[in-house]
Amino acid sequence: MASEKTPTPLGSNFIRAIVDKDLEQGVYQSRKWAGSPGDAAHQAAGQPDAAKIRTRFPPEPNGYLHIGHAKSIFLNFGLARDYAGVCHLRFDDTNPEKESQEYVDSITDAVKWLGFSWENGQESNLYFASNYFDFMYRAAESLIENGHAYVDSQTPEEMRITRGTLTEAGKNSPWRDRTVAENLTLFREMRDGKHADGSLILRTKIDMASPNINLRDPAIYRVRRAHHHNTGDKWCIYPMYTFAHPIEDALEQITHSICTLEFEDQRPFYDWLLERLAEAGLLAHPLPKQYEFARLNLTYVVLSKRKLIQLVEEKHVSGWDDPRLPTLAGARRRGYVAEGFKLFTDRIGVSKADSWIEYTILEDCMREVLNEGSERRIAVLDPIKLVIDNYPLDSNGKSQVEDCFAPNHPLKPELGKRVVPLTRELWIEREDFMEVPSKGFFRLVPDGLVRLRYGYVVKCTGCEKDANGNVTVVHCEYLPDTKSGTPGSDSIKVKGNIHWVSVTHAYECEVRLYDRLFKEAHPGQGHTEDGRDRDFLTDLNPNSVTVITAQLEPSLKDAKAEDSFQFERHGYFVADIKDSVAGTPVFNRTVTLRDAWQK
Repeated sequence: MASEKTPTPLGSNFIRAIVDKDLEQGVYQSRKWAGSPGDAAHQAAGQPDAAKIRTRFPPEPNGYLHIGHAKSIFLNFGLARDYAGVCHLRFDDTNPEKESQEYVDSITDAVKWLGFSWENGQESNLYFASNYFDFMYRAAESLIENGHAYVDSQTPEEMRITRGTLTEAGKNSPWRDRTVAENLTLFREMRDGKHADGSLILRTKIDMASPNINLRDPAIYRVRRAHHHNTGDKWCIYPMYTFAHPIEDALEQITHSICTLEFEDQRPFYDWLLERLAEAGLLAHPLPKQYEFARLNLTYVVLSKRKLIQLVEEKHVSGWDDPRLPTLAGARRRGYVAEGFKLFTDRIGVSKADSWIEYTILEDCMREVLNEGSERRIAVLDPIKLVIDNYPLDSNGKSQVEDCFAPNHPLKPELGKRVVPLTRELWIEREDFMEVPSKGFFRLVPDGLVRLRYGYVVKCTGCEKDANGNVTVVHCEYLPDTKSGTPGSDSIKVKGNIHWVSVTHAYECEVRLYDRLFKEAHPGQGHTEDGRDRDFLTDLNPNSVTVITAQLEPSLKDAKAEDSFQFERHGYFVADIKDSVAGTPVFNRTVTLRDAWQK
């Protein structure tokens, strides 16, 4: 059993204070909800929104979710749950070249696995940004008609030069003063496929001298001929994310739009855009408000989507669900549990300040939850044979079989006990025998006594070795009146006990011992001797997985995929969700009993 630890105090969450204040002041009481996303006229025909707040989790379907997304999922869905609100699952699928149904399916699976649903009674709050393309186009034309947007014919390089720098103001595009009629004509020609990809772009007209570089006439639509997984070939122009995102929030009547800190500089454009569309009558007040929190920075992993894709495509890992990856699919396969992620997100809190979170905190949260919920089982990972020479044989010369009883959970007596068969020949851990014991070693040694856990006290009588001097078999004799659970069990005191499984009954099984994928806390950080950025791949841990053949107690043969256990003395293990089949489970190590990376 894992040692008791003082629980880490729960972290703060400043966003809850914002929600509390908004509800107290009735900021969103006037909102209406027509049962589906829509513009001002659509929502005006609805009823007062029964949801006190509306949040959203808006992943782009261009990859698998990772541990950082779990923080956002628990934040957004958790706020909605705790404040009698609704959280939408929205796919921000405005970039057709990198998105696929495979990613959509993996994301919905991950959200469900973490324990959340986008269903609200008869209403399903699962949405796709691409379903709003018609409104986004209408919004773009409205901006043009009101003098807030123009079509730019500059090349990307010319735009880069005229945009300015953080210390120098930008310069107006020579096409900035096109008439409304000219801009509408060109924009409609872009929509109709009359211009080449990248030849024209629609920009908002704000302020090229703004100290916030994101307000220097940001682009909102580009020409891009690409097949879209949801809308097919209907469009050859697509909105930019910074334009689409606030519109999506507004159409869905989101109250609190929670983003990571890199979007903080985009918030002025978020507000500017929604106000312009409200002035045009397309959207109604109260408008959504954006709030930013620090993204998860976790040691010993990479959460960059680009780097994760590289790990998968270059086959440094076996796929998106490799148990060493920080993807939620990989974490689930490794045996991490949703309750552990909830505890983790509660403990690290929600803050505006960027900081690094030690991976040990996540592992400790998983240990704490698994310690409470996992039944115990016996596994011998590095087996060597132990023969009890004086154990009774039957008339046919075969070993007697005797039932020993092991508790399924030491903290939950209501779960009862299970039978562990004892026979003359057992498998024990190789490390539990030392011919020449080191100081403080209290397991099997010549002429020494030790208890077979749940069984008898035995005395070691010797060992056999191969030609190279390696121990192959250990011999002992048992003391018949010392069986655990009997009056004689305390008659002889011993300092050590060892676990074991019967050779006759053991389940020989493939077990995968997973460790951290990277051996450095900050993979790729720093520079090489010649000044180049270090390649994060050089920090891969060559010992991140070891595959062994172990001997397990017979009951484990019936384990089903995703069944999780504490293998006594070794840690927490799960039946692999992918490779386990009925009667022949394969086990993955989720986490050791204690942190093996402490320095």
